[in-house]
Amino acid sequence: MTPRLRFPEFREAGEWEEPTLSEISERIDEKVGDLLLTTVSITAGSGFVAQAEKFGRDISGEQYKNYIILKEGEFAYNKGNSKRYPQGCIYKLREFKQAAAPNAFICFRFKRNYVADFFQGYFDNNYHGKQLQKFITSGARSDGLLNISPDDFFSIKLPTPTTKAEQQKIAATLTSLDDLIAAQSEKIKALQAHKKGLMQQLFPAEGEMVPRLRFKEFEGAGKWEIRQLNEFITERNQFSINKLPLYSLTIENGITPKTERYERSFLVRDEEEAYKLVCPNDFAYNPMNLRFGAIARHAGNNKVAVSKYYNIFYCDDSVDSIFCEFYFKSYGMISFYDDVATGSLIEKRRVHFSDFLRFNIHFPKLEEQQKIAACLISLDNLIAAQSEKLEALKAHKKGLIQQLFPNPNEA
Repeated sequence: MTPRLRFPEFREAGEWEEPTLSEISERIDEKVGDLLLTTVSITAGSGFVAQAEKFGRDISGEQYKNYIILKEGEFAYNKGNSKRYPQGCIYKLREFKQAAAPNAFICFRFKRNYVADFFQGYFDNNYHGKQLQKFITSGARSDGLLNISPDDFFSIKLPTPTTKAEQQKIAATLTSLDDLIAAQSEKIKALQAHKKGLMQQLFPAEGEMVPRLRFKEFEGAGKWEIRQLNEFITERNQFSINKLPLYSLTIENGITPKTERYERSFLVRDEEEAYKLVCPNDFAYNPMNLRFGAIARHAGNNKVAVSKYYNIFYCDDSVDSIFCEFYFKSYGMISFYDDVATGSLIEKRRVHFSDFLRFNIHFPKLEEQQKIAACLISLDNLIAAQSEKLEALKAHKKGLIQQLFPNPNEA
């Protein structure tokens, strides 16, 4: 019951104790009643978030009065399973002074002699999940929650240093890393906001013929030329004959390798007619989701295959493909898609590819296209580099937790 790595002053402090969660914490079950508090949910990997932000509205309804009062520093266990936390996740409330948590959550606080932030290290590393899995006898219920009772939940064991000082030392180490991770995340958000604002300046707004911001060498170059997209776009309607890597089109990441979440190959009867060929610099176009920017260029160097339900096209040499990708996903274009889309929100509004090809859009000369593309690509590279730093910090924290806490398999 000792970790592989201990701070020098605690190396002779002996083995850790192994209390159950019920012994070192107290369950919270006080109902909200008539209090007016922000209703929250939990997102695996992130923590607490307001329901209005996560779902677009407060979903508590008549159950609100039965929600649990959760105060800053207290914990909640969400029994919903996820890829990262198959047996559910546990988070400490940091985002609000006080909030209303769904009564499906199991809420608790640690007793006075225990350091709450120390135990978050266990929960981040899914130490609880490895113990809770023995209690799960079937899949999630109809409401998506796992069949784990409060008694089972509070029976998990959490090896704990015998001195509060050692708990505090470990907690302070992890908290300092969390602060670094949060600062790095904010840096990335700032760069993303800067890119979004820059794109609104570098591309014409809806109904305008020139952007508000131009590079100095093009300030006197006049208005952008009106071009219809079918003048330089050719559809590639070729099915994938050879075995090629399967890719998906996602709003967040563009054309990326298929994940298990999106894998549907077991439903495919004739693979030769199920996937379309995508060559380097080709675009994949989803007519159902243009409002959210579901159009992307294949930036890889190899041929891949995507679902036959996407439209695949490429641009000729009169335009810069990278510029086109940024332009097609610019704020003004997405507003334009929404204006011309057909169908209701329930039926999923769409812009048919034939209508897309008839769009008349203002384009600058090729040299100005390339300048804009190079500017935005450099920003993307900077964001990618900062994202790599963020992932390195997260990996470092995960590795440190594995050293600072006993191995759950050995325990």
